[in-house]
Amino acid sequence: MGIVNIDDDLHDQVRKACTVSLRSINAQAAYWIKIGMLCETNPTLSFNEIMARELSSAGVSAQPLAVSAA
Repeated sequence: MGIVNIDDDLHDQVRKACTVSLRSINAQAAYWIKIGMLCETNPTLSFNEIMARELSSAGVSAQPLAVSAA
């Protein structure tokens, strides 16, 4: 494991985001790094498509939500 230097503003954003996502600061940074790398290496896919592929490869099979008419 290595040390990554980031500026104070980005560190503050990671700290704020981790409270919302229920991840540690390190886990939040790692998540953003992984998603960023996947987005850069798959520029034709949307974020939702990337997430669906990642969840599927992990064996997660979430069913789409049913939309009810109001």
